[in-house]
Amino acid sequence: MAQWDKLRQMPVGYQQQLHELYDRDGLPMDVRHYLSAWIEKQEWKRAARDYDLAMVLFQVLLENLDIQHSRFVQEELFLQQHNIRRYKQNFQRYQDEPCDLAGTILWFLEKEKEILDRAELDQQVQLLNVEQEAMETSCQQDLERKMAGLRNDVQCLEHTIICLEEQQDEFDFKYQTHKMEAVVDEALKKKQLQVLQMLVNNLNECRKSTLSDIKKLLDRAEDLINLLVNKELVDWQRRQQKACIGAPDDVCLDQLEKWFTCVTVCLFQVCEFLNKLEELVGKMSYDNDPVKAQKPALKKRADTLLESLLKSSFVVETQPSMPQGKGPLVLRTNVQFSVKTRLLVKFPELNHSMKVDVSMSREAPSIKGYRRFNILGTKTKALNMTESHSGGMVADFRHLTLKEQKSGGGGKGISDISLSVTEELHIICFNTVFELKGFSVELQASSLPVVIISNSSQQQSAWASILWFNMLSQDPKDIVFFANVPAAPWPQFGEMLSWQFLSATKRGLDDARLQMIALKLFGKQQNYDIFSVSWSKFTKENSPDTFWVWFDGILVMVKTYLEDLWSEDLIMGFVSKGREKLLLKKKQRGTFLLRFSESVVGGITFSWVDITHTGEPDIKTVQPFTKTDLSQIPFHEIIRNFQILEAGNVPENPLLYLYPNTPKDQAFGKYYSEKTGDDSPYLKYIKTKLVFVSKENTPEARSPMSCDMAHGEGLEPNNDPCGEAAEQEVEPQLLQLQMETYLHDPMLSGLDEHQENDLLMCLHNTFNNLEETDLYQEESEPFDLNFMGTNFPAPQSIFH
Repeated sequence: MAQWDKLRQMPVGYQQQLHELYDRDGLPMDVRHYLSAWIEKQEWKRAARDYDLAMVLFQVLLENLDIQHSRFVQEELFLQQHNIRRYKQNFQRYQDEPCDLAGTILWFLEKEKEILDRAELDQQVQLLNVEQEAMETSCQQDLERKMAGLRNDVQCLEHTIICLEEQQDEFDFKYQTHKMEAVVDEALKKKQLQVLQMLVNNLNECRKSTLSDIKKLLDRAEDLINLLVNKELVDWQRRQQKACIGAPDDVCLDQLEKWFTCVTVCLFQVCEFLNKLEELVGKMSYDNDPVKAQKPALKKRADTLLESLLKSSFVVETQPSMPQGKGPLVLRTNVQFSVKTRLLVKFPELNHSMKVDVSMSREAPSIKGYRRFNILGTKTKALNMTESHSGGMVADFRHLTLKEQKSGGGGKGISDISLSVTEELHIICFNTVFELKGFSVELQASSLPVVIISNSSQQQSAWASILWFNMLSQDPKDIVFFANVPAAPWPQFGEMLSWQFLSATKRGLDDARLQMIALKLFGKQQNYDIFSVSWSKFTKENSPDTFWVWFDGILVMVKTYLEDLWSEDLIMGFVSKGREKLLLKKKQRGTFLLRFSESVVGGITFSWVDITHTGEPDIKTVQPFTKTDLSQIPFHEIIRNFQILEAGNVPENPLLYLYPNTPKDQAFGKYYSEKTGDDSPYLKYIKTKLVFVSKENTPEARSPMSCDMAHGEGLEPNNDPCGEAAEQEVEPQLLQLQMETYLHDPMLSGLDEHQENDLLMCLHNTFNNLEETDLYQEESEPFDLNFMGTNFPAPQSIFH
């Protein structure tokens, strides 16, 4: 960046020093400003000792002031005209001593450098104290400074080209005048030729200097292009990948568009400068003309940089997605999807002139059975600024569909690789042509890999593939990713799981919840960060109830029915049975917590603390509630109205304090319906069905059934279709045989095997249409998990 431009960008305190410097006579600030590019390129140190060079610079200075004056005349800037005329008159005093003028200008430049060095040193010290969190902002600020420097360089170069053209016109005028005058006096003729030669030499030096400036400008442009293409754009693409799977990353393209457009405009101006130089050479040239020698290489380099930048500027802004899909990048045949492309180089004159074509990638892998698809719908759209909220150049495809090709049969080269339908990855391509100012280049963009399904039942597995790919893949075109799929390190995997909750419910998973999931996957470990989750463990093992099916079932349940409770952090959720007991057994009677079932997909349950007659804590758990339950009664109303029968057949709600010690009504009160008690609209779903009395040291307690109840027992509901308790006596053995038909439930805790008192538990049928189900029914156990359980004595039945 030019020294004057750096000085203008200094903090206010240092700019004040600059103003104080130019309060002195000798070099007006206006002259320093308007002729800054020319002044900084001259050898004032040598001119302060070399009279001839000083005289040449003195004359060129006056000519530049004349040029500046003419510009102000054209722009009708009266005050500036007056000042420039006055400055030129003041400089006339150096007519006989041009070396003094050179020394004066040199002194001012050196004082400027001292001020600039102090400012830069202070800035470096300040940057060393900047916290790590501000590094990204600092990088962007540095990029902004470089952009500003590039723009300033272009402006200076534009001024230099104008001065060069005017110098050439001056030489041409004086040369033509010299030829027409036919001077006889040899001494005068020799002096005129010396002046002409001096002008030619000066013109040659200016051409060399201009070409050197163009080379430096291209160097700066190349540095910026490398930053934009290899860092900023790559970072954005990675952020977009993560945002597709729920990460809260910023994927706005407005800043990138601003930077891409800035560099592109500057490169087009460089091309115009080179064309102007060629035009000047066409009017006047000479032996060893530097423009003839260097201009072709510079033009080729400028075109190469421009082409590279433009090819990277065409991107997919919004990845393919269906309106009702689980997430982006999962597409279904014969169902419409949308996708949006964007050109990061914004030229209003190109609005509606560039056509974008969409197609499926034809580079299919050599995998037997790999499917091929055709895109149907409006496959050509124009880049325009009307379909963008920010005014960018976009082509928004909103009504595309996919149809599978029935012929072809896929590749035949690698028959030993087998991919499921939801592991096949396909890429959608976009093509257009950029044409402006005689420059033309073909552009192509491609989507992230999509999974194409034909049935909604495949959507869950397809989304698992999208999660895995965008979590781990650094190559957005790796369509054979699942042929050799890598494992996911736990830190990345846990972060991805948190994003799913964050995007669905605005609340992610904290470290405690993530640690409980890690415990479920790896068992108790000192450091989970060194572990990885394989693709098969995520989505294939324990089929059909894989880890992903279990986790996604919870996610869907929370988003559909429990989002408010989850967002308010009322649901602990991911906590194992053992951990639950450790937490609750130290709490007062009536303390309860809410957790997700580990064995029922999409289930949520609660456990509470009761106290035995010996004062020992007794943890009880209710059968998990699923979407069937929650679709008919809100979970907070279940908590509000849940009751058991205690001594004397008095119904009581055992849920008093949400863990750790929040009163239940304080935690859930704002969600309650206005009607309470007998007026509650949900009471009709809550009916007493069956009461069991459990006793110790009875023959039933030592019966074979007690083995089945070792990890906690579910209680049986009355199957009477009217929903009323039966009146007849039921033999204990018959009831025992009936209960043995239920599956073992690792999620239910039972009573302590040394409990002495009978416990009356009242079972409630939550819904009218659940009369055939048991709220304490056993859960299956699809995962290899060990649960701590207690013996539940054999029950006797008492009907009411």
